[in-house]
Amino acid sequence: MIESTLNLLLAVPAVAIAAALRPWRALRGAPPWPALALWALLPLLWSLDATTASPLLQPLSGACLLLLMLGWPLTVLALPPVAAVMLLATGLDAAGVLHRVVWLGLMPATLALGLGALVRHALPRHLFVYILGRGFFATAIALAASGALAAWLFGVPETLPLADVVLARLLAAFGDAFITGMLAAIFVAFRPQWLATYADRLYLKPLL
Repeated sequence: MIESTLNLLLAVPAVAIAAALRPWRALRGAPPWPALALWALLPLLWSLDATTASPLLQPLSGACLLLLMLGWPLTVLALPPVAAVMLLATGLDAAGVLHRVVWLGLMPATLALGLGALVRHALPRHLFVYILGRGFFATAIALAASGALAAWLFGVPETLPLADVVLARLLAAFGDAFITGMLAAIFVAFRPQWLATYADRLYLKPLL
């Protein structure tokens, strides 16, 4: 009960703030198809441990990549439909779905937003700073911190040692960060318009 209350206190204001910002006004047509494909995969990714009956399997998040492509408000507004699909299709109860939406989606995306702002203001504005700073390191730190904080607040399944769960979450965080950094590099090189958080004028110095 306390866990669900805390998760609601985190989720409801975030969705309200995201809706108040009306991020759809900045869209020029539909979001990029890779963002839509990732969004469609989130219910599967976030319920993988439950559907495979492998409690130690830590789901990939994908939220930080979605953040880079859509920005924080649209990423947050994408979470309620993901929750609805998970509730209908995965067999998880409402409390379990809410927990995953908050700690695999909302919290990593929010932490990555803050870390991205820090990278942007504290480090030189360079192409590789964006790719490594925001794509890899911010993702890894945000996901590791979210996993550790969730374990500290709510504990881990009684059948699993805490050290094993923390290690699994760290490995999942670095796997997620590797994928996010790699795709961020590809998108910057070939489809920068797919990244709402990237602009050539900010990260590419003029030749003259």
